[in-house]
Amino acid sequence: MLAMALAALDSTIIATAIPQIVGDLGGFAVFSWLFSGYLLAVTVTLPVYGKLSDTLGRKPILIAGIALFLIGSLACAAAWNMASLIAFRVLQGLGGGALQGTVQTIAADLYPMKERPKIQAKLSSVWATSSVAGPAAGGLLAACADWRWIFLVNLPVGAIALWLIIRHFFEDKGRGPAHPAPARRRIDWPGALAVFATGGLLLTALVQGGVAWPWLSAPSLLLFAGTALCAAATVLIERRAAEPVIPGWVWRRRTISAVNLALGALGLLMVAPTVFLPTYAQAVLGLSPTAAGFVLSMMTLSWPVSAAFSSHVYNRIGIRNCALVGIGAAALVLLSFPLLPYPGAAWQPALLMLALGATLGLFQLPLIIGVQSSVGYAERGTTTASVLFCRQVGQSLGAALFGAIANATLNDRLAHAPADIRPGLPDDLDAVSHALERAGALTARATDYLRRAVDTSVEHVYLGAAAAAALALLALLLLAPRRFPVHADARTRQETEDVGVAGD
Repeated sequence: MLAMALAALDSTIIATAIPQIVGDLGGFAVFSWLFSGYLLAVTVTLPVYGKLSDTLGRKPILIAGIALFLIGSLACAAAWNMASLIAFRVLQGLGGGALQGTVQTIAADLYPMKERPKIQAKLSSVWATSSVAGPAAGGLLAACADWRWIFLVNLPVGAIALWLIIRHFFEDKGRGPAHPAPARRRIDWPGALAVFATGGLLLTALVQGGVAWPWLSAPSLLLFAGTALCAAATVLIERRAAEPVIPGWVWRRRTISAVNLALGALGLLMVAPTVFLPTYAQAVLGLSPTAAGFVLSMMTLSWPVSAAFSSHVYNRIGIRNCALVGIGAAALVLLSFPLLPYPGAAWQPALLMLALGATLGLFQLPLIIGVQSSVGYAERGTTTASVLFCRQVGQSLGAALFGAIANATLNDRLAHAPADIRPGLPDDLDAVSHALERAGALTARATDYLRRAVDTSVEHVYLGAAAAAALALLALLLLAPRRFPVHADARTRQETEDVGVAGD
């Protein structure tokens, strides 16, 4: 949990310190890469670390990941300009990729299927706490001390995590014949580099397209073409490799491919609440950034609670049916968002986010537990990493797709604005949000028109998120088996004798 907290906090804690960082180092035009660079490094390294943990063992990969993350944190604190800070954030992300995938895999190794929801819910609570406390802690450190302390606070937390793991985590104890020590096999470094290049080019195209340059411009087209070439090279390399980083069975097995697609759709739909709800809360409801964060936090409060109780549901009706109930209910919640009154009250979207978190807790955790339980120790790291990788790619794709939807809707509304208020209106979602934050910058009529335009744009995004939920539903209905297979590694002795309960 301490190791997971490192990666979780650094995804959110830096957001509120951006003004101080830019004021000290400059580089306002490229500061978004503080987030994009970290996300890119985490995402593209997930499959590589997953395979390495199956090949070399979990402990050395986790220790190396924490060490790399701490070195990156120390370097970030010593950054002398924005370019160096971005480079060191990428270094942090290279360590963060090892933390995210390996911690989830270790949880599956240590706990049998029946006990796993409890520990996975605790890991989910780490992310929930970080999403709420991270921005507040970052703003407090930047205001009362210095923004560099945002990275320095990682050092004592990481040191304690390292000490606990080195001293108390032993892979070869209590493993037994079902968990043999991983054999020393050849590492597919060409495949790892090919996966890294493919993922890096794709995520750069998705993150920067429509922001740094237009979608149909030369940079976007070159990046997508490079992605296609690297993907083709990756397939050729992986087919010939003795131990490929992304083996073909990840997609040939129905259980794993169904969960990969379903959680990719989850990453897609999660963009609506995490990226666009704060904009809606501030621009339409007129809430402060803190209050907007509270509305979003309702989802992170109900999610781990629902996940903790999901075992009671899937033990009765099965993993696939539990996930279908969760994602079906999530689609209904997302479809309810456009029905909210304008301008409405803060408790209304907060209530929807509380319900959304509860539904997604029933959806995500059973699928992760089910797919991890369907494979043995030697394949669990690769399987877990593939699921997390698909979710991260889905999130990047969702940011690009829903950003385009929101801006297209907003541009259409602005183009059809009444002639008497059209002059001086901003021309994109960010500019509209900034204009609405400045009291008195617009007339009352123009302000109301812009608020309604933002409301319509976010409604369209939520409809797109509901469509993503429908895609996840279809993936499970068409591909997922009715009963998830359970490998012997995932069962307790009692569950091995009575597969009827655990086998679902």
